[in-house]
Amino acid sequence: MTPQEMRTLYDYNAWANHRSLEAASALTTEQFVKPMGSSFDSVRDTLAHVYGAEWIWLERFQGRSPASLPDTTQFKDVASLRERWNEHESRLLGFVRGLTQSDLDRVIEYKTLKFGVYSNPLWESMQHLANHGTYHRGQVTTLLRQLGAQPILTDLMHFYRECATAAGA
Repeated sequence: MTPQEMRTLYDYNAWANHRSLEAASALTTEQFVKPMGSSFDSVRDTLAHVYGAEWIWLERFQGRSPASLPDTTQFKDVASLRERWNEHESRLLGFVRGLTQSDLDRVIEYKTLKFGVYSNPLWESMQHLANHGTYHRGQVTTLLRQLGAQPILTDLMHFYRECATAAGA
């Protein structure tokens, strides 16, 4: 992947995260934290997991290997999660915007929370993180439907179309 392709991928990732948080903001606090029996108990826990994964992977991208994810129970509502995520997002996108090809090709080593120490090119981990978010945002869409809320469109093609429309304006 080139640095520009990675920037586009992470712009998409941020766009999709914003759409997911916006859709979740239509829920009541009770719905947001309601146990639903998915991979993560609730919409809150699923979105907080995506946030936490972005946080821990940015740490790994920068040579650190935290021993745990952030505590999801600190987010009592969508607003508190959105506030923390926005702070993190600016750091993540700043990191992405500064990447060179040699940065992307650099092999990083990191310790995971459960599976040991791994090493691979930075671009592989970065692709993984974007794909991880896509997977869990799909789960959020299902949970929203189950709660009777409006589902979200976060497909990459919708992002491309929105960008093309904005560029033509």
